[in-house]
Amino acid sequence: MSKRKNIIILVLVFVLLIGGASVLYTQLSKDDAPDGLLIQGDQENNDHENQNDKSGTDDTKRQLTKAPDFTVYDGSGNKVNLSDYVGKPIVLNFWASWCGPCQSEMPDFHEKYLDLGDEIHFLMVNMTGGRETLSSAKAFISEKGYTFPVFYDTDSDAAMTYGVYSLPTTYFIDAEGYAIAQATGAIDADTLQRGIDMITQGR
Repeated sequence: MSKRKNIIILVLVFVLLIGGASVLYTQLSKDDAPDGLLIQGDQENNDHENQNDKSGTDDTKRQLTKAPDFTVYDGSGNKVNLSDYVGKPIVLNFWASWCGPCQSEMPDFHEKYLDLGDEIHFLMVNMTGGRETLSSAKAFISEKGYTFPVFYDTDSDAAMTYGVYSLPTTYFIDAEGYAIAQATGAIDADTLQRGIDMITQGR
C-alpha cells in the first residue's frame, strides 16, 4: 500500500512540474518576435501607453509569470537556487559541452558577462547527466577559459521545471523574478543584447 502511495505522489509531482513549465511556455509564446525571442505579453505597445500610468504598469505585471524556482549545484557541490539571485536581472542559459550550437553562442555570452557581470546575473546551467558528466563540462569550461558562473543540473530539477527539450535554451528574467523572454536554439550577439535590454531597460 505504501509503495502504491509513493508512486501516486511521484506522478502528481511530475504532473505539477510539467504543468508549471507549460504555463510559462504558453505565456512566453504570446508574442513571437522575428529574432527568435518569445516575449511574454505585448511589450512594445504597453511600454509606451503605460510609461506614466502606475495602474497600467500594475496590470502589466499581473499578466506576467514568475520564473519558477529550481535547485542546481555549483562547482563545489553546493546547492544553489534561482531565487537566490532575484534582485538583479538574470540571464539563464541551459547548455551542454557536446552541443554545437551551445558552443557557438558561448563566446557572446562570455563577452556580455565580462561587460555586465556586475549588473546582471549570468547563470549558465549545464545539463549534467547522460552524455554530459561533471568532468566533461568542467574540462570544456576550463579549456575555453570561460569565467562566468557555471552550475550543474545533476538532479534534472531545472530541466524538468522549465521543460527544457532542446539545447541551448535561454531565459531572460527581470530583477523582480518575472520571466520576460525566452529563446530556443543558439542566439547571436544582437539577440542576446535585445534580451538583456528588455530586462534592464524595461519592455
